[in-house]
Amino acid sequence: QVQLVEAGGGLVQAGGSLRLSCTVSGRTLSRDGLAWFRQAPGKERAFVAGTYWSTGATHYADSVKGRFSMSRDNAKNTVLLQMNNLEPEDTGVYYCTLSIQGFYGNIPGGYDYWGQGTQVTVSS
Repeated sequence: QVQLVEAGGGLVQAGGSLRLSCTVSGRTLSRDGLAWFRQAPGKERAFVAGTYWSTGATHYADSVKGRFSMSRDNAKNTVLLQMNNLEPEDTGVYYCTLSIQGFYGNIPGGYDYWGQGTQVTVSS
């Protein structure tokens, strides 16, 4: 059974940093795609960043380019999202998601498994 567990959310002031982690169990990652989405209250789930596990290729939503960085820890089957210079608009529940087909784009329907989410709140 594949499970994704996020950690690292919290409350931070604008301009601060947080690092999220997503650990995958029940599957050995190879040619998978992983991504982070976020959902603010009253809004649809939105793409933040994605990576192709095999090569480490990544891409980001325009709103987070230059501030967020996605990386992976092969030994721990974990992806990380380093978030710097946070803004109140970054507030939301952050979800980690996995595509066994290697998709790592911005369409939620392209993914097979989702974590439960972790709350990120940025105060002004």
